[in-house]
Amino acid sequence: MKYFALPVLMFFFGLMTSAEAKSTNLISEPVMETATIGGGCFWCVEAVFQRLNGVEKVVSGYAGGQTENPTYREVVSGSTGHAEVVQITYDPEVISFTKLLEVFFLTHNPTTLNRQGADVGTQYRSIILWKDEQQKQTAEVVIKMIDDEKIYDNPIVTQVVPLEVFYEAEEYHQDYFNRNPEQAYCQVVIAPKLQKLRELFEHKINEEAF
Repeated sequence: MKYFALPVLMFFFGLMTSAEAKSTNLISEPVMETATIGGGCFWCVEAVFQRLNGVEKVVSGYAGGQTENPTYREVVSGSTGHAEVVQITYDPEVISFTKLLEVFFLTHNPTTLNRQGADVGTQYRSIILWKDEQQKQTAEVVIKMIDDEKIYDNPIVTQVVPLEVFYEAEEYHQDYFNRNPEQAYCQVVIAPKLQKLRELFEHKINEEAF
């Protein structure tokens, strides 16, 4: 990633966030929204988004494939077509979908096809599953902007597809990092992501969640 280009990215997202905020000022009570994304192992993505102000809940699960009610063993075999994803419930008056995507694209590598680090397979692909046309258009605009600004050396390969159904993962996958912080994978893979989150988005994180 080209860190010198990050100020441009932050400025762009700031403009979009301001515009979105103006459109929501007339809403008297916040209406919670959902976003469904995948960026490798869902333990990692869950831990990152749990630490943002405005995020109410993050649920790990499976989506994007053809098998109904898949199990973890089926998904990791690569036979279901599903990706490991999280579904985020958030307050758009506190954090926008655009800002969620900014965090998403800067806390995983969206240029490696079907892998994140040592996690390899279609189940670990980078994916945004949109629930409406607005989410789809926002995702496409953000991806084009990142590619145009050459934030990464290689082009974005993140899938942008409609959300058909989200299957919640088994209970032991939920809140994984918080319950297993000393586990080797958590220390080696997840902890550095959280440090990066703190460095890049200090003004957006919920310190009580760290």
